[in-house]
Amino acid sequence: MSADPLPPPSPAPASGPTTSRTAAVIPAAGRGVRLGPGAPKALRALGGTPMLIHAVHAMADSRAVSLVVVVAPPDGAPEVKSLLDAHVLPDRTDVLVVPGGESRQESVKLGLDALPPGYDIVLVHDAARPLVPVDTVDAVIGAVRHGAPAVVPALPLADTVKQVEPAAPGEPEPVVATPDRSLLRAVQTPQGFDRATLVRAHETVTDDVTDDASMVEQLGLTVVTVPGHEEAFKVTRPLDLVLAEAVLARRRLNDGF
Repeated sequence: MSADPLPPPSPAPASGPTTSRTAAVIPAAGRGVRLGPGAPKALRALGGTPMLIHAVHAMADSRAVSLVVVVAPPDGAPEVKSLLDAHVLPDRTDVLVVPGGESRQESVKLGLDALPPGYDIVLVHDAARPLVPVDTVDAVIGAVRHGAPAVVPALPLADTVKQVEPAAPGEPEPVVATPDRSLLRAVQTPQGFDRATLVRAHETVTDDVTDDASMVEQLGLTVVTVPGHEEAFKVTRPLDLVLAEAVLARRRLNDGF
């Protein structure tokens, strides 16, 4: 007598990349001293629109991003909320504004604390990088979805780099080494993280750092790169703003941006 046939296997439950939700945190509490006096850097106009709005759009343009948390100056959250309310953003993306802290690191932590449950991937993006293309955003998210705990977009260096010893102000700095630039990368944002990893980094690392990926490095975890984009540059100096205006004008002419 033959055995009864086995029932067909149940379909595997959806998991991993198909269920991960992504939020972006944009620290926008800095003053932007190098751009000169005036409004905070994130609120400077680019093509008639504040850079912050461009940065929010850059995150919201990715269909994977369903929440953007804007970390405003400590006393400027109502102003930033009104600013965002005055501009049209994709309906699929929620925007939350929270007051920030005295440092970028503290502001990112406050943005993380404001995230509701259910978001497994977190992007951290500089408000001063208003023109990052959506393909770069999606590449970062994709790498996290495929298992990387931390991902940064990065570009090869065009210039030779010298390591120097500090010198007194106005004095020549002695060169001590010339690193192999083929092994060096200029890092951009958004940087992407497994949420639990980024939360642990902010709870563990107390050193003053310039980016969130370096905090993950201090946990002993591997940070990987994906190709960055030349238009994802940081608007820090007046000349950067001129270049950003030119890029935006070209986009509007060619792509209807």
